[in-house]
Amino acid sequence: MTRHIRLAAAFCALLLVALLVNAARIQVFQAGQYDANTANRRHEISRYGQPRGDILVGGRPVTGSKDTGEPLRYERTYQQGPLYAPVTGFASQVYGTTFLEHAEDGTLSGSDPVLSPFPLWNDFTRARGVGGDVVTTLDAAAQRAAFEGLGNRKGAVAAIEPATGRILALVSTPSYDPAALSGNGPAVARSWLGLNEDPDKPMLNRAVRQTYPPGSTFKVVTAAAALDAGVIKDLDKRTRSPDPYTLPGTLTTLRNEGGRCADASLRKAFEWSCNTVFAKLGVDVGVTRMAATAQAFGFNDTDLRIPYSVAPSTFDTTVDRAQLALSSIGQYNTRATPLQMAMVSAAVANGGQVREPYLVERTTTGRGATISSVGTRPLRQVMFPSTAARMRELMRDVVERGTGKNAAIAGATVGGKTGTAQHGVDNSGTPYAWFVSWAQGDGDLEPKVAVAVVVEDAAAHRRDITGGGMAAPIARAVMQAVLGPRPAPTGRARPERPDRPDRP
Repeated sequence: MTRHIRLAAAFCALLLVALLVNAARIQVFQAGQYDANTANRRHEISRYGQPRGDILVGGRPVTGSKDTGEPLRYERTYQQGPLYAPVTGFASQVYGTTFLEHAEDGTLSGSDPVLSPFPLWNDFTRARGVGGDVVTTLDAAAQRAAFEGLGNRKGAVAAIEPATGRILALVSTPSYDPAALSGNGPAVARSWLGLNEDPDKPMLNRAVRQTYPPGSTFKVVTAAAALDAGVIKDLDKRTRSPDPYTLPGTLTTLRNEGGRCADASLRKAFEWSCNTVFAKLGVDVGVTRMAATAQAFGFNDTDLRIPYSVAPSTFDTTVDRAQLALSSIGQYNTRATPLQMAMVSAAVANGGQVREPYLVERTTTGRGATISSVGTRPLRQVMFPSTAARMRELMRDVVERGTGKNAAIAGATVGGKTGTAQHGVDNSGTPYAWFVSWAQGDGDLEPKVAVAVVVEDAAAHRRDITGGGMAAPIARAVMQAVLGPRPAPTGRARPERPDRPDRP
């Protein structure tokens, strides 16, 4: 009898060991495989089992969370969703996350270990900390001014603070409401399909993910390169610039819409946006120095993040002299995002120095304690301070006497540059209207805002598409919002002189 008891005990012990070995196999050696299995919903249930942290603008949340009572309990909500969509992106239970919702997901979802007072315990229990908040650099008034200024037109606006790189406005139109993608029901799938099939691409962030030919706004870069290289020493001295200008090595001629550009000084050429003068200047400066200046401004930078990635703006460094001439007036292969052109304007306003732009001021716990802050962003010298001073002078002339009068603000000094960029086969596409600018209040010690505006507006008549006519008023509204109330203007504004398309 005793022998049978021992055999039974041994068999039970063997079964216990087998059970422990199998449990170890599943929970230790195959844990990753089960964890990654698409049928495992524990991660999703945990992720959406608590409210998500908020994204703040001006100290106020522009996001929220709604308790649905379903297994995936909390859905993302958005206040003024279309206004802030290019900044927040979406947080969808089906389609994932984009923009700040993606870049700061660790903080917002509570999965960042720094949010937990006992991170090792959370690793053991697989619990999540309470979601933290993301404080943005946006100026709510500037953001709304840009959004309302664009209205129903297709385009984008980027505004930054020159001295710091803080992004004050980032708008792309047409926009969409990210809340339409938050849940997991049939309506979400229909919204996703509709947004992706929309020919106007409302989910495309045109401010940072779309590049355009910058047209005459790129002449800011060309003028800075010419001044730095010593090709131009006197703003008012006549240049040797024929009109029309024959592109080097070709029979193709480049012309201007107006008749005041032959041998024009840099001041007049900048004021009247003379293509022939700037095309020749680019050739005289040479591709090496032109490329170096463009890259100092931020062109060809593939690593820029704000914190989500930005499409690289490009200046082709392999061009021949004819192609360089066209590149120097913002055509050929030259492409730029609105954010990049705001950086160009900011460098001029900031004495020739530019800081990398950023969108997140700091991250905090749900109770407001700071987790991380941005600190000082890298500073890059783009041009000589003396060149920047002369560039500010040229940009002021554009607003005071040239094609940018619609950007003038009473009680402030404003500099700007208009642009009308051709594109498409044989320049058949509707031109893009550009305006880049900066503004400094009369009582301010330094410029407070730099802005870039691009308007695609395929519905407008071709003759009505000018940087000064369409884009400058939008830039003015954004600059006014940042500067605050200004004294009321006196007298009547002089009529604007139309900007000329940039085309050979």
